[in-house]
Amino acid sequence: MDPFGKVKILFALLSVVEGYGQKDCNAKPARTPKLFFTNFNNRTEVISMKTIFDSISREELIARINALSENNTAQWGKMNLYQMLKHCSTWDEWILGKNNPVYKQAFIGKLFGKMALKSATKDDSPLRRNTPTTPELIIKENMGDIEFVKQKWMALIEEYAHYLNPNFIHVFFGKMTMEQIGIMAYKHADHHLRQFNG
Repeated sequence: MDPFGKVKILFALLSVVEGYGQKDCNAKPARTPKLFFTNFNNRTEVISMKTIFDSISREELIARINALSENNTAQWGKMNLYQMLKHCSTWDEWILGKNNPVYKQAFIGKLFGKMALKSATKDDSPLRRNTPTTPELIIKENMGDIEFVKQKWMALIEEYAHYLNPNFIHVFFGKMTMEQIGIMAYKHADHHLRQFNG
């Protein structure tokens, strides 16, 4: 990637931090669950925001995914429905540690990642539209079996009930707590479902 491309990504990621509180839809978050669990360091954490580790939040996401059909079109962005489903499945495989991913934080993330993560996990606001992603998670193929990828994504969402991947390092945010992983995994799925009116 050329240096100007990296600068564009930096400004896009910083816009997530600066404009994070701006909601991109009028929907209000449903119940805010409180979940108690032991993290990787055997300390008890309390989560008071929507998280993928809460069974009710997982059920909600699965119902929204299941309701998607070929009639759902993107409200923003360049992906079609198949690409979004495949992107989200691939993203969750990465978080869950499937297919032996290599985790490494990008240099720009070492400079700004913690600040962006803190802003992104401070409240239930949805993620901003057109937030950049890592090139490995961009889906190039345009067509595929939508029902198959939906089923795969729903199964991956269920796997968060038994999440255990202490080696996970986000490419931009870096090392994350269980609470941060749960919040961001929920917000990522919610973001793309909103993108397709799901």
